Amino acid sequence: MATVRVDGLDIHFETTGSQSPAVCLVHGTGGSAGVWTRQLDGLADLARVIALDLPGHGRSEGAVPSRIEDAALVVARFLDALGVPKVVIGGHSMGGAVAQQFALDYPERVDGLMLIGTGARLRVLPRLLDLLASDYPEGIRLLMDLAVGPGAPARLKDSLHRLTAANPPGVVLADLRACDAFDVLDRIGTVRTPTLALCGEEDQLTPPKYTRFFGEHVAGAATVIVSASGHYVQMERPEETTAALRRFVQALPRD
Repeated sequence: MATVRVDGLDIHFETTGSQSPAVCLVHGTGGSAGVWTRQLDGLADLARVIALDLPGHGRSEGAVPSRIEDAALVVARFLDALGVPKVVIGGHSMGGAVAQQFALDYPERVDGLMLIGTGARLRVLPRLLDLLASDYPEGIRLLMDLAVGPGAPARLKDSLHRLTAANPPGVVLADLRACDAFDVLDRIGTVRTPTLALCGEEDQLTPPKYTRFFGEHVAGAATVIVSASGHYVQMERPEETTAALRRFVQALPRD
């Protein structure tokens, strides 16, 4: 466990490995660096791997960013504070939106882009937003019903439900509102960095057509659809997900 001061806030992060390239991983709605535990271990021999808690999440201080653009700026400042000029940026779900925004806003800082269970536009079910605002436990129940594949172990489903529900109600709602406003469909094709898009075959929140869109609109993007997995593919099928990320990182051009 480590923290770094970013614009007056203590930002928590987990890190493994020490060699180039640097890989920065961004969690999704109501999440934290803990969603990347298996990838932190599985990539440690290839890269310096860094997974942060965004402000207002996990152990990090501050308010939840209200826009994806704001979260991307936090990531840029966080990397500045660590002295990391260039990264392979990766993200899950909302974190994948942050990674896309980072790649669009700071293309000169990106060695590679890894998009996991995400889309170039992330519309959220109005009923889900309404429930989270009016009946938080029921809203979390609906979110998790959609987020975890039917074949995921019960203990994983229960753990994810508990961790998400433990957030103050405003965190999950703010995250999903930021997702709902995110739309780079018309811009994502300008990305020129090596890109990997990956999702679970049974993902109900960002289904495989979202991942295939990246393959069709980002030059040279590779796509991977992981069988028997829902939205939390990096936790439901960690071996397959980590193997795909390893292949991607190993294939990147080296300075």
